[in-house]
Amino acid sequence: MKQFKGRPVVAGKCTAEALVSHSGFNTLASFQSALQYGEIPILGSKYKNTECGDQNNKDLFGKPMLNKALCLPQTIGSTTGGMVLYCAKALGKSPSCLLFSEHIDSLAAAGAVLSAVWTDSPMPVVDCLGQEFLDAVKDGDKITVAEDGTVTIG
Repeated sequence: MKQFKGRPVVAGKCTAEALVSHSGFNTLASFQSALQYGEIPILGSKYKNTECGDQNNKDLFGKPMLNKALCLPQTIGSTTGGMVLYCAKALGKSPSCLLFSEHIDSLAAAGAVLSAVWTDSPMPVVDCLGQEFLDAVKDGDKITVAEDGTVTIG
């Protein structure tokens, strides 16, 4: 087991399976299809598990993000990113937590805080975990997040 100490942006506890991106996470491109199309019967269940729709993210494209510990360096892209994170949480289509190796950007922080304030259950968000964290974590690893920002792999 490896432990890393980060800064809790939104404190909370969770245990989830890791999903790792080594490049910037475009929030809008990643969640747009899942939020826009949801579970429309004619489309089948393609978007039921919130598959990543960002074709430019080779690590995540097409993988389900629902209830995962999303491990990433930072978010990139549209100024709608914060609202997209809030909407994903409010609609039950969010990851279990967001774990940033770098400092969180203001848009992602706004979305995380909004979802904590406006929904029944906050999505834990921890930043400043370091590059060593991102190098150590692999897809499928068991991740445990503590309220103080301690993240345990394994």
